[in-house]
Amino acid sequence: MAPSWTSGGWTLLTALSFLGCCSLGWCEVSRTSGSTSAGSTQEQGASSPERVKRGWVWNQFFVVEEYTGTEPLYVGKIHTDSDEGEGNIHYTISGEGAGSIFLIDELTGDIHATERLDREEKAFYTLRAQARDLLSNDPLEPESEFVIKVQDINDSEPKFLEGPYIGSVAELSPIGTSVMKVTASDADDPTYGSSARVVYSVLDGEKFFTVDRHSGIIMTAVADLDRETQDRYELVVKATDMAGQMGGLSGSTTVTIVITDVNDNPPRFPQKMYQFSVSEGSVVGTPVGRVIATDADMAENTDMSYLIKEGGELFKVTTDAETQEAIVSIKKPLDFESKRTHNVVVEAVNKHVDPRFVDLGSFRDQTIVRVSVSDIDEPPIFQPAEGTIMEVQEDAKLGALVGVVTARDPDVKNKPVRFSIDRTTDQEMIFHIDPDSGAITLGKILDRETAGWHNISVNAVEADNHTMASHSAVCIRILDVNDNPPELATPYEASICEDSKPGQLIHTISVVDRDEPQTGHRFYFTLAPEASSNRHFTLWDVKDNTAGIRTQRSGFNRHEQNVYFLPILVVDSGPPSLSSTGTLTIHVCGCDTEGTIQSCNATAYVMSAALSPGALIALLVCMLILIVLVLLILTLKRHRKGQRMAEDEEDMRDNVIKYNDEGGGEQDTQAYDMSALRNLYDFPEAKGSSCDSGPDLRSLPQWMTQASSRAGAREEGATTTTTAASVSATAAATDFSLFKGYIRKKVEQADSDLSVPPYDSFQTYAFEGTSSPALSLSSIHTLSTTSEQDFSYLSDWGPRFRQLAGYYAPGNPDEDAGS
Repeated sequence: MAPSWTSGGWTLLTALSFLGCCSLGWCEVSRTSGSTSAGSTQEQGASSPERVKRGWVWNQFFVVEEYTGTEPLYVGKIHTDSDEGEGNIHYTISGEGAGSIFLIDELTGDIHATERLDREEKAFYTLRAQARDLLSNDPLEPESEFVIKVQDINDSEPKFLEGPYIGSVAELSPIGTSVMKVTASDADDPTYGSSARVVYSVLDGEKFFTVDRHSGIIMTAVADLDRETQDRYELVVKATDMAGQMGGLSGSTTVTIVITDVNDNPPRFPQKMYQFSVSEGSVVGTPVGRVIATDADMAENTDMSYLIKEGGELFKVTTDAETQEAIVSIKKPLDFESKRTHNVVVEAVNKHVDPRFVDLGSFRDQTIVRVSVSDIDEPPIFQPAEGTIMEVQEDAKLGALVGVVTARDPDVKNKPVRFSIDRTTDQEMIFHIDPDSGAITLGKILDRETAGWHNISVNAVEADNHTMASHSAVCIRILDVNDNPPELATPYEASICEDSKPGQLIHTISVVDRDEPQTGHRFYFTLAPEASSNRHFTLWDVKDNTAGIRTQRSGFNRHEQNVYFLPILVVDSGPPSLSSTGTLTIHVCGCDTEGTIQSCNATAYVMSAALSPGALIALLVCMLILIVLVLLILTLKRHRKGQRMAEDEEDMRDNVIKYNDEGGGEQDTQAYDMSALRNLYDFPEAKGSSCDSGPDLRSLPQWMTQASSRAGAREEGATTTTTAASVSATAAATDFSLFKGYIRKKVEQADSDLSVPPYDSFQTYAFEGTSSPALSLSSIHTLSTTSEQDFSYLSDWGPRFRQLAGYYAPGNPDEDAGS
């Protein structure tokens, strides 16, 4: 089916739109028949669907933007080949702008735009078309998508979106140096015509800078841009669309270009001469003044250093890192009297020199700094200033001249100077000084061996102003005079064997001399005149300030003579020559076959007779230790003996012998006096009669009463047991003094017996009293009584009561009496 076309204005717009874009041609739409029968579907099975001719017929739609007409703008027509013009097809559209921006004639399919469109806001619209049967409303064609594109016109000017711009370029840059790039954007369609083709140009500032027409790169137009003259430029750059053709739209922006600094200017001193004044008393390092050189450059290009080209002997210059000033200061002490004015040439030099601009000239400058020295009152100056060394002989007389110190007033007036010695450095007042001339003399006799050097301090003051004082060290060396004789280095002792051979070297000796001659020591050794007739030993001078002793004969016998004393005369080289005599002690000793000394009896005897203080102290300490040990042993023995005696005394109670005798009952209070046992050493004398012949001391005491009692008693061990009848019969007639006498004899025997321990043994003797209402409590006594109790049943109680039953069973009276 051929497309439908309208006439009039739409035809013109369509023709214009086809100038910028190609036709999309006919759009093909695949359509599948859906009215086949079920039988045919089953017969065909999985065969591919039948391809039929396209149903929709339309071209791509265009609409011009910014339409200002009063009528809706015709866009295009949708049509299907099934439409035969009978008006039985209903067309609808859906999608972007459908029903609002775009309206469709439902019967004809014509589409119109009802609003003014802007391509820069939306470039195209996507819609979907639908054709239905007007009566049944069934779709005749599948829904299809189509696009309405907004046709561009040149209605947007170029814009610099990143402006305003700021760039920079170094001064003195060559022509054509790129500075920066500017870019303008055009909202028009770049694919349609020249609406978006932008070109650039400079409206203001074209004398110094240019811009590339197409790229927008700004470049320098001159080579003599000078930051010191003008440090920034303001440019106006224009962008025009339509490639700059007539009728094109344009936009502009401001570009600021900063000129950066390069080191193209040398430092310059504002003045060619600076004047300063300083006192001659200023110490080293005192600042004299400050000068500064200016530099038209900026930042690090202004960094500079200063140096002294002339006059650097007394002055130095340093650079203040913060202010870039040159600080001139004193390097050495100044002297007004020597030179009153100094000219110092100071030079300023750039630190960072750009080699590209070396041909512009020297990047340095000089100025003169004139320093005037002012006069002050100064203390005297010693000559030489570092001190004086003097020498004097140690045998110099009192008042002898040692040396002269010199000092003067450095001022122009040259006032007189007075000298003195600082007595803290010469407390013994060995030296004196003349206050006017400075001559140092001796105040005491010198001794080099005591002090070889004397260091004193000399003061010099102005005569009329003692505050102006100075000090100088004077070192006085005492020159040696040979006033000390040489002496043997140590008290030499030597030993020889009895079988020594002639010519054998015994010992080597050396000497010391407290003097120190300038030419060195030289000593001479000889035997003393009293030893000239010596036939035993010879002396050999080795010529190196030592001497050797040799034997002159053999056959020494220590029993005949065990010690020889050899006097040796030592003489120094002077002048004058001094000498002394020392003695070498030679001991004769017994040696083995190899010459090893075995014993020197005389030496041992002498050594024992003359012990050193250290040996005596050691011997006394050993004796003291032995005495202390002996005392400790004796004390320990005595302590142990005392402990043993105390233990024996404590055991006294354990030796008391106890006797299990029955007493006289509760009313028996007169059997014996217990106080006699508690006071063993204080017995009263027996009353009435004396006991000349006591009982046997080997036997225990027994009661000596009537014969009837004695026959009825039975002795068992050391204890006497009586029956109740015999005790009661004899109690009244008993003489208690007999018992006291017996105990007394025992005590006397124990005291006189040296073989027994030093303590007494105690024996207890007891007897029953008389007239006890309870009679005897003894179980044995029941055997002799007529008891009505029958204890025969005890024998039936078993083996454990057999012995008890024997005690109570009736027995033979004779056996009882005999027992």
